[in-house]
Parts: sequence; C-alpha cells; structure tokens
Amino acid sequence: MSTDWDVVIIGGGAAGIAAARRLATKGVSTLLLEASQRIGDRAHTVNVAGHALDLGCGWLHSADRNPWVGIAEASGFAIERRRPAWGQQYRDLGFSPEDQDAADEAYATWHRRLMRDRPQSDCAADALDPGGMWNGYLQAMSGYISGASLEQLSIADYLAYDTASTRHNWRVPDGYGTLIAATLPSAVALRLATPVGTINLEAAGVSIATRAGSINARAAILTISTAVIVGGAIGLPPELDEWRHAAASLPLGRNEKLFLEIVGDHPCETETHVIGDPRNPRTGSYYIQPFGRPVVEGFFGGEGAEVLAEDGPAAGFAYAIDELAALFGSGIRRSLRPLAASTWSRMESIGGGYSYALPGKSVVRDILARPFDGRLFFSGEATHPYDFSTAHGAYQSGVRAADEVIAAVRPSAP
Repeated sequence: MSTDWDVVIIGGGAAGIAAARRLATKGVSTLLLEASQRIGDRAHTVNVAGHALDLGCGWLHSADRNPWVGIAEASGFAIERRRPAWGQQYRDLGFSPEDQDAADEAYATWHRRLMRDRPQSDCAADALDPGGMWNGYLQAMSGYISGASLEQLSIADYLAYDTASTRHNWRVPDGYGTLIAATLPSAVALRLATPVGTINLEAAGVSIATRAGSINARAAILTISTAVIVGGAIGLPPELDEWRHAAASLPLGRNEKLFLEIVGDHPCETETHVIGDPRNPRTGSYYIQPFGRPVVEGFFGGEGAEVLAEDGPAAGFAYAIDELAALFGSGIRRSLRPLAASTWSRMESIGGGYSYALPGKSVVRDILARPFDGRLFFSGEATHPYDFSTAHGAYQSGVRAADEVIAAVRPSAP
C-alpha cells in the first residue's frame, strides 16, 4: 500500500487542531478530516445580532496553566481576566442569604465525604444525605460540572478534575470557538464535510474510507467523541474492542446552552448571575450581560439539558424565560427574545457535551488514550486523566498523541 500522508487526523476540534499544530512543526505531512462543515467541534462561536456567542466551551478553565491563553495572546486575541459572577445570586432573588449558606454547607459536607469517607461504590450519589433538603441543588451542580446526575458519576473521576483545577476562569471576548478555529496551521491540509466511513488496518499503515474515496496513511489520530466511538458511525477494526468498551464507560454528559437577547427597559445588570430554582435539579444557570452585552447566557446540564436535547430549542427558551420571570417578575418577558441555542446531543458527529466516568470506571481514561500498534492513536478531552471536559485538556491530549505519532513514524524531516 502506498501512503498518501504520514498522518490523517480524524476530527477537527481542539484536540485535532492541537495535534495538527504539533505535527506541522515537525514536517509531518498531515491531512485533517472533519465530518461537519466547520472546524472547532464543541468549540463553536456564532455571531448573532452582532454578538459573539459561544455555544460550546466559553471559559478558559484553569487559565493560569491553560495553553490556549498563550496561544490567544500570541495570536492577538484579548483575554478577559475578570472574576466570574458564579456563586453570587443577583440581589438574592429566589435564593435568600440563609438558603445560600445552607446550600453551600450541603455542598461542602458532600465534598468532605468524598475526600475523607469515600463510599466504596465510587458513586457520588452515595455521599448524599438521604432526603437532604439541598440534594436537588447538588444534582444541578453535578449537571453543570459533569453533565450527569450524581448516581452516574465516579467519585474518583470527579476528584481528579476537582483537585487539578486551579479555579482561574478567564474568557475570550471574540469567542473561545473563534480562537480555536483560527489556530489551525496552513501547512495542514483540511477537508471539511468529509465523514469517515471505516478505518482499516493495512500492512503499511491504515486505509480510511470516505465518500470521496479511500485515503492511505502511515498512521491516524482519532479525536472523535466517545459517543461516536460507541455509536458505530465510524467502522473501527475489531482489534479496537477494548477502546470501544472504555468509551462506553465514559459517556458524554448532557450540556446545552441558550442565549436570550435583552431589549427595551429591563431590570438586568452587567456581569451578574442567577440560578433559576436552586432546589430543582433541572434548573438553569444564567449569566447576565457578559462583557456588558445585552444577552442572557443560559447553561443547562444533566436533567436540565434534557429540555433542550429532547424537546428542542423552543421548549428550552420557554423554560428559561419562565425561570427568569419567576425571579425578576413577569415584566421581564417583554425584554427577552430567543437568539441561539446549542443542540450537541442531537449532532450525529458529536453526540453530547463532554465525558464523565461511570462509577468504578475512571481508570479507563488511560485505556482510551493508548495507541494501537503504532498506527492508531487517540486524543480528545475524554483521554485526559484530569483535564477532561475542557478544551485545554483536549489540546494537551492532541499534543500527546502527535508526539506519539512522531515517535512511531519517524519522519525524515527534523
């Protein structure tokens, strides 16, 4: 088999772009295949009504060690370092100071149990107080953080991320998705709207079947989501059953966003935040007028994201407006107009938000990250041992996979 490329990268998200950047510095001939008509994957900025809105990742988490910060600054992107308004209920609406203290204490108690008296089940729900008054609040937090209920969440996995997080969270006014998509090097060939059908092992490497024909390469880097690996949209060699089983233990959570435009007279203030109903696990988290823009950014996770994922954006907008009207008064309905909403769970090439590990399964992240036979390599946020669910974790995994490929193919270029 003659090879067309040294490496084919399958998937043009943060991990694929990171791998492409690394390979480009080493003179490795590289082709990036992306199933959709854009690059960025779960990093996607849309410009609506003159506003840059991140439908996917929007915060530079652990920003003081996040590689995208340096890339942004080197590329001329501004960085907003203002402290987020999370954890502050604007004017204590619907959430009295006493209740906020009680909810914070319930969270702290639950977290202490995870750290000091971890249930042998490795199930985060087993550290809850049975019938606890603030269990709905803790479930909502789990939805935002992991995209899943506490019954589905591995304690070890949750703590790996929580311990590594530096709590520094910054933003890119032009959009995180805009930044990531802008950094693909020109030396890397790109084919959009090119979904992969099957990947076959050959004596000299791999053969990748697409609608436009077969592509031969010495190696391939798979950056596809765990939902795609499990779902079978791409035919993988039978030798990768262990990787499929690992991906099945790292499902994608449900995480969705919607944006409302604020018009006319309204009671909102810049850079403020509210939780809709802190006792409801389905409640939304609303960031009001980020960067001073007249919008509300609603974030839903776990049970709450089902409103958008299953019932569609229109139901999600109605739900969000109802929650905001319950806090600000019915008059705010006249000031809120739907702008944009994500549909990650409905997208065949993605299939959800970001990965979480089922109880007892956090160790399979290492399995999913292993190369196969010097020909197939894996990256993406789900393969990172502690920065999973983030664009910087995806980036780091892409660099790691690229280095593994470079060591395997040993190109003649320096």
